[in-house]
Amino acid sequence: MSSAPKSQNDIAWEQLFEKYAILSHIDADGRFQISATQIKEFREPRLMAKFDHTINLPEIYAKNKLAILPVTRGDYVISHFDAYHKFEDSDAPITRVSLPTYIQSLDSNNITSEAIALNCAVAAGIVTDFLSDEDLISTVSGRMGSGVFNFQIADTKIQSPSNVSVSNSQIEIDAAYEGVRGLALFEAKLDLSEDFLTRQLYYPFRVWQSRVTKPVRPLFLVYSNGIYRLYEYAFEDVNNYSSLVLVQQKNYSVEDTQIEVSDIQDVLQTAQPVAEPEIPFPQADSFERVINICELLAGQELSRNDVTEQYAFNERQTNYYTDAARYLGLLEKSKDGRTPIYQLSDTGKRLLNLNYKQRQLAFCRQILAHTAFRDTLKKYFDNGIMPSTNDIVQIMQSANLYHVGADSTFGRRSSTIRGWIEWIIELINE
Repeated sequence: MSSAPKSQNDIAWEQLFEKYAILSHIDADGRFQISATQIKEFREPRLMAKFDHTINLPEIYAKNKLAILPVTRGDYVISHFDAYHKFEDSDAPITRVSLPTYIQSLDSNNITSEAIALNCAVAAGIVTDFLSDEDLISTVSGRMGSGVFNFQIADTKIQSPSNVSVSNSQIEIDAAYEGVRGLALFEAKLDLSEDFLTRQLYYPFRVWQSRVTKPVRPLFLVYSNGIYRLYEYAFEDVNNYSSLVLVQQKNYSVEDTQIEVSDIQDVLQTAQPVAEPEIPFPQADSFERVINICELLAGQELSRNDVTEQYAFNERQTNYYTDAARYLGLLEKSKDGRTPIYQLSDTGKRLLNLNYKQRQLAFCRQILAHTAFRDTLKKYFDNGIMPSTNDIVQIMQSANLYHVGADSTFGRRSSTIRGWIEWIIELINE
């Protein structure tokens, strides 16, 4: 298998590491401080130092288990920081809420930004319910200086923590709501990912815990496909970046999420079979992220590099998940010179404009129009258990798939069928 082409960030960071012998300095001193001016010799710092998820880290960082943190408005420190936190499972039941009837300017089917997601969550009472606080008022938000503080952070190479000093670095708060009992600071995202950069919560927390006397509550809101996933965290030790723990997690929806077995069985029986497209058979196990990539492209077209930089993907995953969405007829690909450009198809646009229940069933219909997926779900309903990998491979082998011939390829791609069928089954919430 050929390796994925290197991103512009990969190339620029390799050049920076070579020019300033960064690895040698880290080996000798445990860290290397680099300025925005130095970074700008090769590429804009705003593109070179923003890695919200581990998957976004440049190759040379990932290979050497490194991370980068801002320490002033124009300086960064590179070291073996354990800088990311893996999201806990968000398998809590979905609480149904509704927007006030008088609200006309918010459309729960058209959430196009983090700000709109937050506004909708507030209007529907999600934030009040989750925080269990009274008289919430929107207060501080946007960009501001961090002031001065020090902290410890776990090191991935040695057992003892590292010490970091921050002086007037820039922070950004997506929203803050102060109530009687505390000040809640929100980081909001529209992209699904496995982890997040703890700094997004820790730096704002440190700033405001020194300015108010009531508890400061760091929160993450992730919105995708009609579901608001809220996570509340706490830092057990104010001075320890790595002391983050989950306090609570809940899921909400403004729409009807009730889907029954009969709804899925009806789609299974009525989905019109389609011929296999001449597109690589999907290698993208999370169907939620297939939907999420379509949401990212709602109302805009993006190049492959844009998708990789804006989403929690590396280059290879961008190829896998855009191909998966194209396989289902949700995305279209064109080219600008040699650069692939992606945009929603008419089918993709139509599906994203449906309400929650209709949209999920329409996605099911797109999946089950393909023989390998349809026959796997039929076997599940016939036997009451998920078919084995061998059973799925046998189904695939009789489905005339495009460019899938080797046994090892069938085995790898069977995990996508399993993942997508499990997603369909998990929609059932009678």
